[in-house]
Amino acid sequence: MIAPLKKLLLRLFALAADPFSLSNLTVKTIEKAICPVGFYRTKAKQIREMSKQIGQEFQGIVPDTIEALVKLPGVGRKTANLVRTVGYRKSGICVDIHVHRICNRLGYVSTKHPDDTESVLRGKLPKKHWITLNGLLVPFGQNQCTPISPRCSSCSISPYCQRLGVLAIR
Repeated sequence: MIAPLKKLLLRLFALAADPFSLSNLTVKTIEKAICPVGFYRTKAKQIREMSKQIGQEFQGIVPDTIEALVKLPGVGRKTANLVRTVGYRKSGICVDIHVHRICNRLGYVSTKHPDDTESVLRGKLPKKHWITLNGLLVPFGQNQCTPISPRCSSCSISPYCQRLGVLAIR
């Protein structure tokens, strides 16, 4: 886990160790605990509501199904898949903007939205690669295959890439 995120989580969990106690904190208290995070005010409200819902509907245990997770405030398919794969080591494909962009750029999929990319990958990508895909492509997308001016000249998979949507190359 990334060090700053780990510190933030330790700060939050020092205030409340479970969803029941977390739901009893004020939004302001949660905001202070997570304030280095972007959109911390919105996320603090969502964390509090999510904690209430987990306590009431799931007896304090974070659910492990996509269907249940996306019903929680602020949780979309990407986060649901992340919880499922990282938290429970169950199969899932966590498709964020990097995975979506790279899979399209390579020509492996042809989709407009990350949720569509996930759907196509579920039918195309061997299941044994589902969990690891996000962990491989996110750093690659942040450092090599960047959104604007990717580093194609130094990319080891450049000969296999269709470079779809690439307008400028470094």
